[in-house]
Amino acid sequence: MLDDHPPSMTGHYEPDPSTSTAPPPPPHHDVQPNKKPSLNSLIIAPKCNLSKVFKITWGEWHAEFLNGGEILTLALDRFSGSGFQSKKAYLFGKIDMQIKLISNNSAGTVTTYYLSSEGEAHDEIDFEFLGNVTGQPYTLHTNVYGRGEGNREKQFYLWFDPTADFHTYSILWNPKRIIFSVDGTPIREFKNMESIGVPFPKNQPMRVYSSLWNADDWATQGGRVKTDWRNAPFVASYRNFSAKACVWADGSSSCGSQEDEWLTEELDSEGLKRMKWVEDNYMTYNYCQDKYRFPHGLPKECKVTAS
Repeated sequence: MLDDHPPSMTGHYEPDPSTSTAPPPPPHHDVQPNKKPSLNSLIIAPKCNLSKVFKITWGEWHAEFLNGGEILTLALDRFSGSGFQSKKAYLFGKIDMQIKLISNNSAGTVTTYYLSSEGEAHDEIDFEFLGNVTGQPYTLHTNVYGRGEGNREKQFYLWFDPTADFHTYSILWNPKRIIFSVDGTPIREFKNMESIGVPFPKNQPMRVYSSLWNADDWATQGGRVKTDWRNAPFVASYRNFSAKACVWADGSSSCGSQEDEWLTEELDSEGLKRMKWVEDNYMTYNYCQDKYRFPHGLPKECKVTAS
């Protein structure tokens, strides 16, 4: 029996590529405008023993700690995928993970890296990497859930080959905003707009999760390309996890009155410029532009962002 998806993953809307207005896939390259390479991509982070931070939660025979916990790998074959979660829960934080994605033909596979609370009215902050056929780029899928309400998908191509080496994927989550970054380059910001009735993850502690699973009914080109099991096992690798975060335990936060810089961090003019470059050149789907999906009007936050 194929264990085809992680037990805690939330279903989501997947735009039909046949109706997409996105530009054609870009070639892989590492050029960014008027910007030196990010320190995140040049400096190797301090080694972290992942076995002390995470526990395998499913597909235990398909997940493995290597090099004394320095590397964690997840594998997928036709029998099972695999996944892990953090031992600690966090209420706000700056979370980094270096990931090396499945190489060659990864069509039909989904590699996830996300924060989530528990329950139906849960909060969630998602990175999902949708595989593709050899030579075609991964799709980086992002989403934000507040009190169980999602449908805030934005998708991107990457400006490098994410299978050739490890790259740093970061989530900054503070009371005012959520910022998704890749190798130190911000790609998306979701601001706290509770003042106009938009749910924002603020009160529920979340754990870090990751999984590798088969989703060939939708993941690649709208499900038209299926997983080629002749290429199994598919393997994704993780290293150098870092969490500057408020640890939640026994009903209280470790931060207290502590004022960490990331708790009030926001994008400066250079960060906004770099994010716009990503949006202009690599964004392939934006729910705030999908009037077909929302015929009765775009979500509230989209109107604020556009004004």
